[in-house]
Amino acid sequence: MTRRLEPLIFEKGSPGRSGVDVAGAGGPLPIDASLLRDELEDFPEVSEPEVIRHYVRLSQLNFSAATNFYPLGSCTMKYNPVANERAAALPGFANIHPYAPEELVQGALRLLVDLEHRLCEISGLDAVSLQPAAGAQGELAGMKMVRAWHVAEGRARRKVLIPESAHGTNPASATLCGYDSVSVPCDARGLLSTAAVRERMDEDVAALMVTNPNTLGLFEEDIEQIAAVVHEKGGLVYMDGANMNALMGVAKPGHMGADVLQFNLHKTFSTPHGGGGPGAGPVAVKSHLEKFLPRPRIVEKNGRLAWDHDCPDSIGKVRSFYGNFGILVRAWSYMAACGGDGLTDATRCAVLAANYIKARLTPRYAVAYDRPCMHEVVLTDKLQLRSGVKTLDIAKRLLDHGFHAPTIYFPLVVAGALMIEPTETESLETIDSFIDAMLAVADEAENDPDKVREAPHETILARLDETRAARFPILTWPGHQEPEKQEV
Repeated sequence: MTRRLEPLIFEKGSPGRSGVDVAGAGGPLPIDASLLRDELEDFPEVSEPEVIRHYVRLSQLNFSAATNFYPLGSCTMKYNPVANERAAALPGFANIHPYAPEELVQGALRLLVDLEHRLCEISGLDAVSLQPAAGAQGELAGMKMVRAWHVAEGRARRKVLIPESAHGTNPASATLCGYDSVSVPCDARGLLSTAAVRERMDEDVAALMVTNPNTLGLFEEDIEQIAAVVHEKGGLVYMDGANMNALMGVAKPGHMGADVLQFNLHKTFSTPHGGGGPGAGPVAVKSHLEKFLPRPRIVEKNGRLAWDHDCPDSIGKVRSFYGNFGILVRAWSYMAACGGDGLTDATRCAVLAANYIKARLTPRYAVAYDRPCMHEVVLTDKLQLRSGVKTLDIAKRLLDHGFHAPTIYFPLVVAGALMIEPTETESLETIDSFIDAMLAVADEAENDPDKVREAPHETILARLDETRAARFPILTWPGHQEPEKQEV
């Protein structure tokens, strides 16, 4: 296939060409002339059609959840309904200012309170702050509350237990809160055992950070007994809520023994995901941690909602104002559209889809743990390695079939991992097409392995040197200059 590489914007246009004519419009300039910069050497001078066509063509080179099936495991790349975007764009939401007087934004505050109540109901916990701007920040806020609680109780603990199957941000959050991470291995089932936690649990452990379902896509069957072991020694249970897409409407972390949990709204509740934000990572707690939630809180005063900044035990602000409001509106819209039964159905469909993929692919791909999975399934490249084909090769070849690759080489406890999460938003036809592509790649790995090892063949660029791209990025124009080699 002939590849047509889109030129850089710097390689287009000609001197004097422009997409606007400010001077010819008459009247004063729309901006203070003293703020205008001087002409830039070699700056592109292009017309409006050139600009539009350039960026539209670039956008068409991308994979996205709006254009392709995006089966990233652990990330829950589900489709974002347009109705949620319209709700967030309503003038009453889009045009309000964070410093607007409380009496003028009662509707917005009421939406936030209702969203808090919904998240409490879904999690089985007692109170929520919507302030954190990302799942990782919600996780950090949760662990800061764990520390604040122990300090208030007169305990200075130093360790946090983190299973091998936990999310990768967990050790970072523990470290930022001053704790040492203690790794807890998985057993032969791919699960956390009560015995392994009991062996490491002592009165110097502040908390267990557990992901359930874990990053192997498996439900932690012993979670209630494990939580009891932690609580007996005076510790708290932090549950990573990134995988709530497998639980909502079916099982509640608060009933499993969790004391604190963060939500990833972009994963479970279908708000925009990726691109650096904005995001939202609300944090939910049991009642004994409520006073430590970030401030301000929304309270009812004289029949009206108001901000309460008088929270002496709070860990303080973790985000300006009250988080990313537009994202919170989108999440509320998704919940309201689905209703309780709809969220339950979403979970059941997500789990069904993952197990369907597992059942159809395991004859041709090795499965990390051959047992029913939750919303994602972890396969490996063990069978393909016999032909010299690795996980990365499979991922690249899928691009030729029109599918973005699943998450690869994660979780780290599985060699050659292919972590697939279909979500509930994909049709049976789409899932079958993905499965057919995976089976075709398995056939090629056996009969024509070079074709897989040299993939992709039909994308705008062939396989890139990803290591060099990461170590020696070219971020400025002129782009033809070779980067200076450095010692690594």
